[in-house]
Amino acid sequence: MTTLLEARYRTVLRLLPAYYRRDREEEMVEVYLWDVDRDTQDQSRPTLGEVASIAALAVRSRLATVGAPRRYALLGAAVRRFALYAVLLQAAAVVSDEILRVTWSASRGAREWDMFLTGFTGGGPTETVVTIAGWVLPLLWTVGFFALVHDRRRLARAAVLLAALPSLWPLIAPLVSDWSASDPWFATANALFAWLPALAVCAAYHRDAPQATLPGDAPGLAFLACCVVTGASVAVLPAMADIAWAPATCFVLAVLGWLLLGARRAEPGAGSSALALAVLGLLILAVRVAALFPWLGFPLPAVFLVGAVAQAAALALLVVVLGVLARRDLSCGT
Repeated sequence: MTTLLEARYRTVLRLLPAYYRRDREEEMVEVYLWDVDRDTQDQSRPTLGEVASIAALAVRSRLATVGAPRRYALLGAAVRRFALYAVLLQAAAVVSDEILRVTWSASRGAREWDMFLTGFTGGGPTETVVTIAGWVLPLLWTVGFFALVHDRRRLARAAVLLAALPSLWPLIAPLVSDWSASDPWFATANALFAWLPALAVCAAYHRDAPQATLPGDAPGLAFLACCVVTGASVAVLPAMADIAWAPATCFVLAVLGWLLLGARRAEPGAGSSALALAVLGLLILAVRVAALFPWLGFPLPAVFLVGAVAQAAALALLVVVLGVLARRDLSCGT
């Protein structure tokens, strides 16, 4: 006769995918009930730690690689590639932006340099801490990227979670301080652009996952190329330099190269890469639109308006193309 505790364990185990439950459910139930007296099983419940452990296993088994059905293996590959590409893009955009800011301030005379330093020290303690954290923590995207490609997964997870923290401040600041509220749509889109890749790194690069690799297996060269593109996009067109311009430009050029120069045809698992890039492009498009929308009622320079709209249109088109390619490639592989 099934006890209430066993029924509760089986209910929690339904979080696991069907293929995993078929192989392991009976064994897991026996382990959980092993040292629980049968007379007390109708008054007991799974502990919070056991539920959390099963939930984590459910995520890991759905992003599996070995012994899992093909759809779960493909999902895991797509999430890992999305995480890797997004972390690379975040790292390059942050590094190029901060180098340009320092170079601009240092090359414009003492007054400009003093204004740059005052941005860190000119406010109260809270403002100073937030400003310094907003400058230093995003540099950890670079640490996270190189930790991933060198298979230092714990370091990568810690680095990307810390790097994503500053994106939460615009959402939290109006609740805990007298800082003026940012546009909620832009703050939300920007936080998603930071936190979805960070959470993907934590979820998809589990102990059973393969090491992160880039097409061509040249992470240093890929990082340098992304830094050059993001920095040049701002240096050449400084009038376009809002927060979305550089990463969106780098994404558009990288995807066009991937599509047109044969990298896609030569890459194993191109369908999961196309799916990963489509999701990343959708995130960048959301940031692009959210960054532009609050300014539509103001007299914007024509070059900025045309450039931002053209960039949004290019992102939307590429997302559609990548989605179609991903569906075709994944369907052909079944």
